[in-house]
Amino acid sequence: MVEDEELTAVLQAVGPRLRATRLQRGTTLAEVSTATGISVSTLSRLESGQRRPTLELLLALSRAHRVNLDELVGAPATGDARVRPKPVKHRGMTYLPLSRQAAGGLQAVKMLIPPHWPAGEPEQQAHEGYEWFYVLSGTVRLLLGDHDLLLRPGEVAEFDTRTPHWFGNPSTEAAEALVLFGPQGERLHLRAAARRTPRP
Repeated sequence: MVEDEELTAVLQAVGPRLRATRLQRGTTLAEVSTATGISVSTLSRLESGQRRPTLELLLALSRAHRVNLDELVGAPATGDARVRPKPVKHRGMTYLPLSRQAAGGLQAVKMLIPPHWPAGEPEQQAHEGYEWFYVLSGTVRLLLGDHDLLLRPGEVAEFDTRTPHWFGNPSTEAAEALVLFGPQGERLHLRAAARRTPRP
């Protein structure tokens, strides 16, 4: 009986946690529905506690929100501090998350940038937040407002992302970089990449 009560309490807490995670990331039910294939009405009932979450639904939502499943259901910590990154690929670039996706916090990512990426003319973007960029190998071109910078291994750039910016790899060799950014940058880099990646 006690175990049943504990399970019920855990499941009842999932709905508010799902809603809080979604709101902290600034996404709508429609966007989550598009990313997961779960209907808006089902998502709404899950968040309000009117529908009991299944493992299948929780796994899809965990991937969409980029939150560890244990965090999503409020499971106790296991003491294992290791992060097991899963790569996200988009238009030839690979993003490797290096930190747990705590809603509202900083995200650490390793970027693998192929040669001459991306194709076409640079298009600068601006958004709320701050970004830190460290080049591990290769060459990265960073446009930051009116500045045109070439970053080489060991060089670091940090900037307010309200300044229009763009980065790419102008060389014939692949480049690798470590990047730290907040929720707005995560939506621009990772969540957009995940949404646009065709399903197998």
